[in-house]
Amino acid sequence: MRTIAIINQKGGCGKTTVSINLAATLASRGFKTLLVDMDPQSHCALGLAVPEAQIDKSTADLLRSGLSGELGVADITWQISRNLDLAPSTVALAGVEPQLANAPDRDRRLAQVLATAADRYQYCIIDCPPSIGLLTFNALRAADEVIVPVETGYFAMQGSFRQEQTIEMLAQKVGHRVRFSILPTLYDVRTKLAREILNELKKHFGDKLLPLVINFNAKLKEAASFGQPITEYDAGSRGMQDFEELAAWLQQHPPRAALSVAPAEDVVAHGSAEAHTPPRPAGAPEIGPSPASSANPSLSRAAELVERARELSTRTVVLSQRLNREVHDEQIHEPIPPKPAESLEAPASSEAQPTLQPLAVQPAPERPGLQEKLERVYGIKHTTEGVLFIQPAEGAGRVGVAGDFNNWNPASTPMRRNEQLGVWQACIKIPAGRYRYRLVVDGQWVQDPHNPQTETNPFGELNNVVEVH
Repeated sequence: MRTIAIINQKGGCGKTTVSINLAATLASRGFKTLLVDMDPQSHCALGLAVPEAQIDKSTADLLRSGLSGELGVADITWQISRNLDLAPSTVALAGVEPQLANAPDRDRRLAQVLATAADRYQYCIIDCPPSIGLLTFNALRAADEVIVPVETGYFAMQGSFRQEQTIEMLAQKVGHRVRFSILPTLYDVRTKLAREILNELKKHFGDKLLPLVINFNAKLKEAASFGQPITEYDAGSRGMQDFEELAAWLQQHPPRAALSVAPAEDVVAHGSAEAHTPPRPAGAPEIGPSPASSANPSLSRAAELVERARELSTRTVVLSQRLNREVHDEQIHEPIPPKPAESLEAPASSEAQPTLQPLAVQPAPERPGLQEKLERVYGIKHTTEGVLFIQPAEGAGRVGVAGDFNNWNPASTPMRRNEQLGVWQACIKIPAGRYRYRLVVDGQWVQDPHNPQTETNPFGELNNVVEVH
């Protein structure tokens, strides 16, 4: 049984649409196919007109039971069509992670139970939740390959650059390497942005980008609303053609046998154990090689990831590097940290911004370290006038701040350049509370590298956090 996990920690990229219609298309080609829903939202059942109220047993019960013999795959499946079965989920699946937290096989439950049904199916498609946790770990352990649907929009593209590293890391932690492929979805060839983003994906992912796309097609949404796969709703639609191409490509390009290793016992519990890669048999190629590893077989996996991370460096990293050079070249006037009330002048109008007053540098026998300089000059400062945002000025033509406090509109809070100090600054009056924000540098949304308080956003990137008391 060939098992394919559909994974992306970002929601709204078409995971369930791909899962349902790929499974249905494979079934229409005569392959006995099992669709497994590992998302507590139970969208696979909804998209195939299976009423949740009538689901007696689900994947939650299957994972709890494991290999105890109390429950088998056949006990929870619904027959959707002649060759398509569904193992549905319910909201109860959300409670499985804490229930299995102490089980020694907690990340192998799905692989174990699917193995008992491997002789009954030729394909298994796993729809994963929009998060990285125990449910996704189980899907990775059970899968031969991973398909990551990526919406051809700007934010989805930015998140996809980190997605590969996340999947690679998780695959190594669970001790099971899989083939990794990027599938562009919701593609609209009429828009210049979609075409440009597709080209960027080709540059970054190379051979890992599938040579096909799932076009934006209203029939796919209509089919889901009627509880039917596209194979039944409109077999002559563009959406059906796209999934026929996807199924044909997968059929013609099976993955090589996966290389598995024994993971550390506590890998899921602590998330820090290292996976040990076994020596490769003579002549055995590595699964899912990147262009870099193909060109240089002696390149280690760690070196390959480092090389890829360098290629995917964001504008934030570039900004930090420029800042480091600026400090070392002594091009930054270092102000003595003033008291907030004394360092800012009250604005003359609602649009006026307080300015930092350059002060003489006090002589010191030893120069302070770089980290101390960064903390004293850049980042956020709480003042009596509001929250003061300060960023280096080199290399940027326009900088703004966007966050919860301004409805994520950087145009409403632009930063102003202080020529004397060589910085961008903005003082924003923000009510008490906890807020998320990002910087917008020349139209690029980036993390504030000088504020250590962060949290992950739905696009797999980091938002900064500011707390106002």
